Amino acid sequence: MEESVGSNAEEQASVEVKIKDLTPQSKRVDVSAKCLEVSEPKDIPGKYGNSRKVAEATVADETGAIVLSLWDNQIGTIAKDDVLEIKNGYVSLVRGHMRLNVGKYGSLGKSEKAIEASTALNMSDKEYEQERRRFGGGGGGGGPRRYGGGGRDRGERREYGGDSDRPSYMNKGRRRF
Repeated sequence: MEESVGSNAEEQASVEVKIKDLTPQSKRVDVSAKCLEVSEPKDIPGKYGNSRKVAEATVADETGAIVLSLWDNQIGTIAKDDVLEIKNGYVSLVRGHMRLNVGKYGSLGKSEKAIEASTALNMSDKEYEQERRRFGGGGGGGGPRRYGGGGRDRGERREYGGDSDRPSYMNKGRRRF
């Protein structure tokens, strides 16, 4: 019994990785990199009506560069020319481009290590096919429409009282009973 716990803990450990070796499937990675620039924070609407802030920082080591997403309280903790230690980070795809993230189980700290930054290879420039979020939930792509919704496909048109001068695209999501 104890053996399986030990091997499981080993499996969960993060691994030190160079930026050029990151892939869209990279999880539990430790990266040391120098911050080259930080963008202004933007407001992103969340799933449940809550708004979050995100800023993007370009970070690089001697093998290449990647965009690091900084969320909410991580914003403002790093500046240009800081050397960063990212522990237990992971890679996600944003519109098909790789982003390095420090999730709630990871940590972002500063280091005194000297790092030679190379921007010859930017891992975030390459576009990947996004395979996730294709079926189920909401969203386009395959499969029958379930749970009502849809309707009015075949040229039917419903006039809403008082809104007939509105273009039809402005009525999307407005239900009147």
